[in-house]
Amino acid sequence: MNRLDVLGQVSELSPVRYTPAGIPVLEFLISHQSEVTEAGHPRQLAFVLPVLAMGDLVRMAVTMGLGQTVRIQGFLAPVRKDSPRFRLHAQQIQQI
Repeated sequence: MNRLDVLGQVSELSPVRYTPAGIPVLEFLISHQSEVTEAGHPRQLAFVLPVLAMGDLVRMAVTMGLGQTVRIQGFLAPVRKDSPRFRLHAQQIQQI
């Protein structure tokens, strides 16, 4: 199963673009910081995650501002075919 649920702050927003089929696309970055327990020891996490929203999600996502806390649920996919880099493809976005 490929499913990711992450909470973070919007740290960068790109302009909305459109696919050749006319589907709106929004790319943005979220910054995440948290502490988890791994092997019985606390571990600090801090990372920036690229996110892609398409279609109806773009209308809601364009109302987000920089620093806005969001919860995003979706799946990971390579940036391009055969790329070692991944980004989160949003299926749900909730502004917190």
